[in-house]
Amino acid sequence: MDATGQQEQHAGTGGGDRYGVLLYYKYAEVPDAAALAAFYEAHCRGLALVGRVRVGPDGVNATLGGRMAALEKHITEMSSNALFEGTDFKLAYCDDPVDERVARECGFTSLSVRVVKELVTLCSNPTSAPPEISSAGRHLSAAEFHSVLQNVAGTSLDAVASAEKKELVVLDARNVYETRIGKFNVPNAKTLDPEIRQYSDLPSWIDEHAEQLRGKSILMYCTGGIRCEMASAYIRSKGEGFENVFQLYGGIQRYLEQFPDGGYFEGKNFVFDHRISVGSLKENILGACLICGSSFDDYSSRCRCSHCRMLVLVCPTCQDSTKEFACELCQKNGKEPCQISARQDCKLQIGLSESFEKPSISNHNVANKVPWSDGSEQLKRLRILCLHGFRQNASSFKGRTSALAKKLKHIAELVFVDAPHELSFVYQPIQGHCSDKPSPLSVTPNRKFAWLIAPNSHCNPEQDWRAADVPFDPLQYQQQTEGFEESYTYLENAISRMGSFDGILGFSQGAAMAALFCRQQQKICGSPKFRFGMFCSGYPAPVGDFGNEPIKLPSLHCFGNGDGHDRQIANRASAELAGFFEQDCCSVVEHDMGHIIPTRSPYIDRIKDFLSSFL
Repeated sequence: MDATGQQEQHAGTGGGDRYGVLLYYKYAEVPDAAALAAFYEAHCRGLALVGRVRVGPDGVNATLGGRMAALEKHITEMSSNALFEGTDFKLAYCDDPVDERVARECGFTSLSVRVVKELVTLCSNPTSAPPEISSAGRHLSAAEFHSVLQNVAGTSLDAVASAEKKELVVLDARNVYETRIGKFNVPNAKTLDPEIRQYSDLPSWIDEHAEQLRGKSILMYCTGGIRCEMASAYIRSKGEGFENVFQLYGGIQRYLEQFPDGGYFEGKNFVFDHRISVGSLKENILGACLICGSSFDDYSSRCRCSHCRMLVLVCPTCQDSTKEFACELCQKNGKEPCQISARQDCKLQIGLSESFEKPSISNHNVANKVPWSDGSEQLKRLRILCLHGFRQNASSFKGRTSALAKKLKHIAELVFVDAPHELSFVYQPIQGHCSDKPSPLSVTPNRKFAWLIAPNSHCNPEQDWRAADVPFDPLQYQQQTEGFEESYTYLENAISRMGSFDGILGFSQGAAMAALFCRQQQKICGSPKFRFGMFCSGYPAPVGDFGNEPIKLPSLHCFGNGDGHDRQIANRASAELAGFFEQDCCSVVEHDMGHIIPTRSPYIDRIKDFLSSFL
């Protein structure tokens, strides 16, 4: 599904009931990022807008969807703020979102407002200072940019006079999955496609190809302009020989509005919303199917590389015969896809779930494959590590998720493990009890554990019972700030003993720990070691800093759909946790069933759909 012919330049009148998409960014000093984010939260919700807003000390980056009348009101409101003086508000008509799965992946079913350290992360190394945005390359309007391309040998425009004097290089600042389906093609001009997975890889590419850029006039472009701001500043920071850097103001979007026939742009412009891509009147196809090589540029199926999870182009015919793929970058590194025939895909059978409890771990060598009568093997089920909630244990969590395990028996096995912090037995004293001694239960219950604990909390499993310090507090998790290092090491050791897992599932505090674990793996190893994560009734644990870079892991977030449906973890806390993950592969399932993992339709169907994409 692409939006060829659907986008129109906003004329400013009429169309109030039509759906639209608004993109804008502004680099400026923000005195109080938290206050501005709170304003966005209230203002955008009041206008029923969806999408993403990122607010940092260096400015704002927003991609919003909604009715045109609401988006116009938003533009009017933001334009009245001196902070947004000179901002290019890119507003376009488009069709309503029709594919809920695509809209959900792109973050266009809800509103996500976050405070970040910087608007875009050019370098993933936290020790490297970002370049000064004031040193960014000179802006060229769409008409000026086109004129330079049209007159590579010389131009009369003063704004680009310096480009006449040196050889011209056109540099794409986007990721390879974007450039696959569309890019500038300029006769007699050198065009460079870095073929990077993510924006933070661009500085390394620039460093490695500096000699191709030195002494040249560099024309940069990206989707809407924001990525060129920081990248052009990075190039210019290299000093002599890198002064002549120009950037397409408003990006490809403004260029296609100015030149609806496509001009020098071939193919389609990849966009990060439900439209997926926007084309010109040319309607030419630049992309090709990864498997058979036929012309194809439709990302609506959301096929991904089995290794790095980057989007790949796979035509419908090849999707029917192949379920796992290796992108071109992974293939260059010697990685191959695991081919799965359609016949094997429908031959899924029941297997056993496993339970692992501290201190001993057993039965983890049970085979995941069962031979068929014809001598072939069934498809390997997904192996998922399950982390229980606060004051639970592996055994009780296994019992609570027995219905889930039964529903998923064809596609997944659930493996349970106790947390490392053993807790004391706690009871709530009975009001008005006449005895001066506690009166707990006469039986000793099963041991209880936690992944995170509060400072100075009681963790003495040797004592029989103790009275609770205070009545149950649903916000107690906000004080559980210690114990992460021990839990992280404990899980790494447990995984080493049990073998690898396809994914991780966490419930409540277990979900918070699972997110912290994936974040830490990304910091240490560059990316989490799991293929996916499932976070049920989770929340961002108040431990450390999640940072500006999203967790690069396909994720499913399942939680109650409003205040009151989950009395222990607020809906907003779970939604906030989802916002820390890469949004183009983040799925959200909101339900009305409280502090549980739902196992009835339509919720279980969404969970199955998510897991099936990894088989």
